[in-house]
Amino acid sequence: MNPTPPPLDFATYQALQTLYADYALAVDSGQWDLWPTFFTTDCVYKLQPRENFERGFPLATLAFDSQAMLRDRVYGIKETLFHDPYYQRHVVGAPVVRKVEDEGRLHCEANYAVFRTKLDGPSTVFNVGRYFDIVAPTSGGWKFAQRLCIYDSEMIPNSIIYPI
Repeated sequence: MNPTPPPLDFATYQALQTLYADYALAVDSGQWDLWPTFFTTDCVYKLQPRENFERGFPLATLAFDSQAMLRDRVYGIKETLFHDPYYQRHVVGAPVVRKVEDEGRLHCEANYAVFRTKLDGPSTVFNVGRYFDIVAPTSGGWKFAQRLCIYDSEMIPNSIIYPI
């Protein structure tokens, strides 16, 4: 277990909670153009199986290393990818701050579960895992400098279209 990081003031922790909640709301409501705005310009976003993450293997299901790549994914979601439409709903645990860097960047971890509802069927568990995030203070508020979505199951649906 990591040593206890210094305590955060209430306003900072509230802003962190708001970032996590607003992120889930944006992707769950299909506001795809908002998704990249939650990240820094030089961000990292990966969706990776737990086994690869724990073994230090770089292979990821999705990997983007800039806000521009996230915007490209949004274009793909809206304009070029063909798939059965579905809704998704995130349930995200409270973020735990594991480390505070001198520059104020926060290393956080939170559990997540994503449920999927297809238009013609019941809701099902779609993806479950943990976020490993680095959150940075910016002139536009707190942003994800890194979001690693580490999913638990080695079996995933044959297509993941929307952000986790």
